[in-house]
Amino acid sequence: MAEDKLGPLRRKIDEIDDRILELLNERARVVIEVGHAKAGEQKEFYVPSREQAIYRRLSEKNSGPFPAEAIRSVYREIISACLSLEEPMKVAFLGPQATFTHVAAMQQFGLSARLVPLKSISAVFEEVQRGRAHYGVVPVENSNEGIVSHTLDMFMGSDLKVIAEILLEISHDLLSRSGRLEEVRKVVSHPQALAQCRRWLEENLPEVPLVDVASTALAAQMATEDESAAAIASEMAASFYGLKVVKAKIADNPNNFTRFLVVGRTTPERSGKDKTSIMFSVKDEPGILYRMLEPFSKRQINLSKIESRPLKSKAWEYIFFLDLEGHVADPAVAEAIAELQSYCQFLKVLGSYPKARP
Repeated sequence: MAEDKLGPLRRKIDEIDDRILELLNERARVVIEVGHAKAGEQKEFYVPSREQAIYRRLSEKNSGPFPAEAIRSVYREIISACLSLEEPMKVAFLGPQATFTHVAAMQQFGLSARLVPLKSISAVFEEVQRGRAHYGVVPVENSNEGIVSHTLDMFMGSDLKVIAEILLEISHDLLSRSGRLEEVRKVVSHPQALAQCRRWLEENLPEVPLVDVASTALAAQMATEDESAAAIASEMAASFYGLKVVKAKIADNPNNFTRFLVVGRTTPERSGKDKTSIMFSVKDEPGILYRMLEPFSKRQINLSKIESRPLKSKAWEYIFFLDLEGHVADPAVAEAIAELQSYCQFLKVLGSYPKARP
């Protein structure tokens, strides 16, 4: 009796899937036409603002029961596959594979992009600068551990622009070959991951030595070769290296996010919900800190972050990095930056790009 009811329903699903496939191919054909039009006008084929607008419009239009949180995941892969028809997209990222930067790159560009792991942040910048990759993905800050200074330093000598940001929730798992806690004789991971799981390790493995390695992915690889070792790494690393989860989500602070930047060669168009990043140095004189913030305050422009880095060419002088809400094409933002520039020895707009959502 149940089979009598299931048969028609399954045939209906098959019919719907056939229509979805037909529409996907229709979408792909239109995307190819868009690619030809962009090539004729020499426009960038990847437009983060357009992608964000698609996600936002469909999420707002969705009336259910299809889950709202799945809209982005499904359309990320549709957009990724369609973009690969316009031009094969090569994306460099700070490797190795199965690191959180790899996860972030997959989250942004989907599975149809060619994701290339590189050994350093400087190598990612160089790959994009020389045109050997269309885009690069690098970490810039963690909500618990703070700024990744090497990424900020790279912008001092680079002409690349920030074209997008990615916010990735970081979930640390303890992984090993056996999956048994009692067999763990040492724990290996990146120093930041070990620091973020310190309390759990002290309570559950107080006598076990902790070993620093270059990345969480390398830790996972080491755990595959040493049955006495456990790695702190991502869920993706467990799958990638064939490890078992000893304990999931062992970070001391569950509210743990890392922000990544996507670098490219041109600033994307306005999306309506944008962020702008700038870097600058100011003359060392009384009241300069107040004056460098005033152009934004009086125009009611929200500043979301300010960081300083030592200027390597001069002792006790600094480069400031500032994130603000809005696009450089917005009149108020353009006016504020122009006013700030009058106080600066040097100012560079690093990019305007759509604000990420967790």
